[in-house]
Amino acid sequence: MLLTKRIKQESEFEKVQKCIDLGDRNDPAAMNIFRLAADSSHLIAILILLAKMWKTRSCAGISGRSQILFAIVFTARYLDLMTNYVSLYNSVMKVFFLVSSYGTVYLMWWKFRATYDRNHDTFRVELLLAPAAVIALLINHEFTVVEICWTFSIYLESVAIMPQLFMLSRTGSAETITAHYLFALGLYRALYILNWIYRYYTETFFDPIAVVAGILQTVLYADFFYLYVTRVIRQRRNLELPA
Repeated sequence: MLLTKRIKQESEFEKVQKCIDLGDRNDPAAMNIFRLAADSSHLIAILILLAKMWKTRSCAGISGRSQILFAIVFTARYLDLMTNYVSLYNSVMKVFFLVSSYGTVYLMWWKFRATYDRNHDTFRVELLLAPAAVIALLINHEFTVVEICWTFSIYLESVAIMPQLFMLSRTGSAETITAHYLFALGLYRALYILNWIYRYYTETFFDPIAVVAGILQTVLYADFFYLYVTRVIRQRRNLELPA
């Protein structure tokens, strides 16, 4: 069994047992401006999505498959919610992400299901779930249930946006508010990369699993970021893919 190891002087897994945080394992003292900005961007993205659906009474343009994957991500990641207290901030954010993810799934698949675009949301999520599960079993920090589930959530989150991007490629456009949601969601992980760079130089902390998955997730957003800046920000119109 291949187990990755962190570049850290102290016992890495002993520290992990103390805290499994929102998406990057840090001790409470590891909070910095980049991590705070990343968590804020993630929070804003979810609030934009919920506000968009509630105000318009519609989930048009949103991938229900991506939202189910995100709900799975948070469920697998926060199995320790009731057993491992780190801080009030940490616990509140975990509860928020869990509740909001399942709330979003409820709104899309039940309350506003008549507006859900099933014809364009056709990405096969099993192509993401199965590899993430297998790789989590092979490459992890420790072969325990909580650890493997955390690792699975990191791998799955890195590709969970693919059904949404696939849907965008099929429809060819997205409302401005949907584009804002996707930008904030992509920015969240990009800011976490800056957090990891900062922690590496200030603490010699390095988690290869989270870093590699985070880079992959950011790369998937690259084309969208370019279109967002050139179409939505500069031209102030809905995001449309080039013909």
